[in-house]
Amino acid sequence: MPRILIIEDEKNLSRFIELELKYEGYETMVCSDGRSGLQAALSENWDAILLDLMLPELNGVEVCRRIRQTNKTLPIIMITARDSVLDRVSGLDSGADDYLIKPFAIEELLARLRSVLRRTEALTSGGLTTLTFKDLTVEIESCVVRKGDKVINLTKREYDLLVIFMSNINIVLTREVLLNKVWGYNTGVETNVVDVYVRYLRTKIDDDHEGSYIQTVRGTGYVMR
Repeated sequence: MPRILIIEDEKNLSRFIELELKYEGYETMVCSDGRSGLQAALSENWDAILLDLMLPELNGVEVCRRIRQTNKTLPIIMITARDSVLDRVSGLDSGADDYLIKPFAIEELLARLRSVLRRTEALTSGGLTTLTFKDLTVEIESCVVRKGDKVINLTKREYDLLVIFMSNINIVLTREVLLNKVWGYNTGVETNVVDVYVRYLRTKIDDDHEGSYIQTVRGTGYVMR
């Protein structure tokens, strides 16, 4: 039974979401402010978090950032009435996997929840606990990335992107494939964001005197080989 943490201060909405999720077979817990929500997120094991952006005591962006400091793979869907591009970018950059605008249909929330759970399962499935390529190593269970003996600190997006590349050595991945695997469908993110995050990732894993681990395939996408 997947465990879902709901961090939402609108009591009617949180109760509605809780009842719908329980009906679908999820186990749930509700927190009505950011501080208690963060404590619950860090002290217990969850399969996903539904996180409001505007929360008392600690806002959703800060909650998300603090969760990502210790857990890079836990699926987080941000739910909010704020629908500006800046708000969406801020939410996604803080580490959220998806962004849902209020009011929303419960069917859409359930579909997005299933989607992020599938992506997480795909990233960690196959029985692999370690991925290696040249001197890069990714420890899947602990989300630790090493280059030789040095630990490389990556954001969630960078980490997910690296796992996809290292799970598909010598396979050319289009920008659309990378966008769907890492960001998911219906995020409102353009494919050029893939280029931005590949650049971020390269600056952290590449050496100036060596070629890039991730090669650009003009007109198509990227490949690690």
